Amino acid sequence: MGLLDKFEKGLERVVNVAFARTFKSGLQPVEITAALRRELDTKAAVVARDRILVPNKFSVHLAPGDYERMTGIGPALIDDFTQLIQTHATAQHYQFAGGISIRLVEDPLLAEGVVRVDSSNEKGEVSWTPILDINGKRYPITKSHTVIGRGSEADITVDDTGISRRHVEILWDGKRGQVNDLGSTNGTQLNGAPVTKAALPPESVISLGRTRIVFRVLAQSASVDQFSDLRVDQDGGENR
Repeated sequence: MGLLDKFEKGLERVVNVAFARTFKSGLQPVEITAALRRELDTKAAVVARDRILVPNKFSVHLAPGDYERMTGIGPALIDDFTQLIQTHATAQHYQFAGGISIRLVEDPLLAEGVVRVDSSNEKGEVSWTPILDINGKRYPITKSHTVIGRGSEADITVDDTGISRRHVEILWDGKRGQVNDLGSTNGTQLNGAPVTKAALPPESVISLGRTRIVFRVLAQSASVDQFSDLRVDQDGGENR
């Protein structure tokens, strides 16, 4: 590590402590996202000209108050962190050895507002988890066929008069998605173009009536443990 890198890391610690003292409301999710991105950039290893390997397993250490607030948000928070890491990795041409695992850890040694991220590379089986973001709500896809519409018979009901009772169907085979319009009155658009049936790449935008649906796929570890009951004792050891 060069002198400039050491200076920047020292400055970062000072800023984190200053933030903790100034903002008594505690840590915000956006700061955890920034810390995870920094961890990727710091640990990125050039294996070959076309392969930059980054960690895929993360332990996010938080002060007790911050840990309680973050875990209170629910599993969707970990999904958001996973998605943002994937997006950053894609933009930087990073690659993972396996599925992404993010675990929150309560650490009484940390001051409120400070986050510490530990990471490692672990090869393992990837669990592809598809989700739909609709009007600010997240719906995991748990079936091979998921119908979206205005009627009660749909698997996901959307309150939009521009949508048919059974408007569109999302197919998932375990690795790939597909969208099928079910003969809707007003039609369906995929990434701004009319569609009847088409493959559904991650981050695709499906438009129905006034509703915008984003299809996402999270590459999580098959044994992902989102919220851990792991505690760090005063001596730095870990207990459950």
